[in-house]
Amino acid sequence: MDWKQAWSTTTTTTNGALDALAPVCVPFAVRWDLAADRRDKLRTPEHLKALMAAQKEHNAARSTHATAKSQQLTARAASNNPFAAGRRAARVASKAAARHERDTRAKLKAARVNYPSTLKARAIQAHSLHTVPTVITSVVMSGAHLTVWPAATSAVLIGANVAGLALGRRKLRVPVDESVSLEERQLMERLDPSYWVEHAPDRGLSGTVTTPPAMEPGGIRCEIRLDGTWTVKTLADKADSIRALLGARTALRIRITSASRGGWAALTLATRSAAAGVSSLWTPDRIPTDPLSMSLGLDTETGDEVLIPFDERLLVSGASGTGKSWSFRPLMATAHLRGDLLLIDGKGEEATVWEHACRVAVERDEITDAVDDAHAEMTRRKADMKQRGISVWDGRQLTVVVDEGQVILALISKDKDRLQRLIELSSLGRSRGVVLWWATQYPLTDGGAPGVHKLIAPNLLTRFSLRVAGTTQAQVALDDCAHYAPHQIPEGREYRGHGYLKGYGPRMLRTWTLDDTGVRTLPKSIWTPGQSTGGQSPRPLHLVKEAAPSGALSNGTRRWPLCRPVPARPRTWPTGPA
Repeated sequence: MDWKQAWSTTTTTTNGALDALAPVCVPFAVRWDLAADRRDKLRTPEHLKALMAAQKEHNAARSTHATAKSQQLTARAASNNPFAAGRRAARVASKAAARHERDTRAKLKAARVNYPSTLKARAIQAHSLHTVPTVITSVVMSGAHLTVWPAATSAVLIGANVAGLALGRRKLRVPVDESVSLEERQLMERLDPSYWVEHAPDRGLSGTVTTPPAMEPGGIRCEIRLDGTWTVKTLADKADSIRALLGARTALRIRITSASRGGWAALTLATRSAAAGVSSLWTPDRIPTDPLSMSLGLDTETGDEVLIPFDERLLVSGASGTGKSWSFRPLMATAHLRGDLLLIDGKGEEATVWEHACRVAVERDEITDAVDDAHAEMTRRKADMKQRGISVWDGRQLTVVVDEGQVILALISKDKDRLQRLIELSSLGRSRGVVLWWATQYPLTDGGAPGVHKLIAPNLLTRFSLRVAGTTQAQVALDDCAHYAPHQIPEGREYRGHGYLKGYGPRMLRTWTLDDTGVRTLPKSIWTPGQSTGGQSPRPLHLVKEAAPSGALSNGTRRWPLCRPVPARPRTWPTGPA
């Protein structure tokens, strides 16, 4: 046996167990130290002088009272007449002495409060009150065999007191990776239970205790024990106080959620991104083998790839400058390579890039024709499905993308027929293989210029939001998950393409991006009404340009392996942790 290794393992295990128990005892040790410190501060020379004077006065009053009582007894023995002058005088003197003794006793009590004994001495006195009787009880109860449980109980109480103080005062050794930054090191030191419990009451966080923090791919994480009336919601409302306690910068994202057990909260500080080391550039290799899913991006806290349904209606929201167009392009490219894509572009910039690859509509006549053709295709498929006796379309999916919904609604708002057709596309098209995806900078359903129609928005079940303007936009963008607060995503280039997925949890995602060059290398496939037939396998797609030797295109970019099978990827649907 390697005794050195065994000793090292035992020491490590013991220290780990003591570190785990320490946070439980920290509140007891803190209360003990605060009480001891308060007593020590009161033990001043002035208070000692007042105590000594009170003791002297009380002793003199007791002596006077004893003398008065003795004289009263002597006077009572000298005369049987209770109204005799001697007896009356002795009685009055005894009452006055007793009153004076009570007054001096009250003053002595107040002086002792002002000059208390040390907490250690009080603890010894308290333990003596049960130690001596329990030892005597053990001896008395002993017969043929020694009865030890009364004394053992007293010893356990003393040991628990000493152990609680030792564990509560234990300095936890927080393991800090050498690669952490100065900011992360400071935050982890302030999340240490000993620092937290000592300073938390100053920020209105009394009754909360942290566990030793740990560094994870997405930043610093620890759990907080919630005592008393604390809940996760009330703690989340105190996020500003936590930020002040930790001294964290304003732009640092702090997330407070429920832990895996009741009475605990999980605190995450996004000091780093798990997606930082992975390129955000999208290629067809990112298309999952599962035909019903597509890749949205990476979880910045765990680094996991996040997949969303391919055949589901989608709402993408994001203010100007948040990277909405580049984040939306990989999803459009997936729809283009898997089926048919129809882009209705209200502004025109995206259509300029996509017009060589798919059908686009920019001008008013093109937009109205596109809406009519998509609606007619949906109606034609309904008849085809009825004729073949099926309830779900089994052919190629037609994805209708509306990019800048506010402009499109403004163009057709007075055309009730085409507005109704667009509403029917959102409500009836999915089962017929005609799926509506909607993108807008203004996720509003009311007002003079809404970004999405109030009858269309409820049908867009999959929702992703980059940074938006305010709480009203966040409510429309994420519906009942507006508390993810997409309006609080920091500004700046480093947060472009970052947002929240409805139902996935308040964990920020970094989307894939596709630049103009990547769009131009997509194969050409222009959709026309009636070209898709149910039950057909997807037709082969070819690159627009001939592939140059060594797998390079004429413009110098790499040719994408469209026909190569894509390896299976982990499925992550928007039903993850809340």
